[in-house]
Amino acid sequence: MELRSVEELMDLLYACRGVRDTPERGAPGIDLHDHALRTAALLRRSRPADKELQLTGLVHPIGHLLCPADGAGRPERAADAVRPLLGARVSRLVGLHPWDGPTADDDLLSLRQADEDGRAAGPDAGVLEDWRTVLELVAARNSRLGAVD
Repeated sequence: MELRSVEELMDLLYACRGVRDTPERGAPGIDLHDHALRTAALLRRSRPADKELQLTGLVHPIGHLLCPADGAGRPERAADAVRPLLGARVSRLVGLHPWDGPTADDDLLSLRQADEDGRAAGPDAGVLEDWRTVLELVAARNSRLGAVD
């Protein structure tokens, strides 16, 4: 599946509401919608100028919906889905998360930290609609860049 519009992506993110991830390392499963919002909000605070990284935090859980039975394939499926809409960088980060390993760059380390911190209940992270404008801006920029290639 390739996401071609912000509306398609928003629908997929809304569909994450009430879906719980599979618990890892003894931790309880978390609501993917809430987790996505918290992760993105944490990245907005720690890296306010990096909209692509913030959106990576927002969209990284969609692999659970795209590939529910194959945990190992989720990051790649999510990366493939967001590439046409959000571009190569977001796709690369989604595809490498959480398998960031010892060669992780600052972006992956920030994403990993926000992902971990976003698993805990915290302050209100807002609503998905708050992210529509950022999604539209990054998608429009990616569309213009893609037209040049």
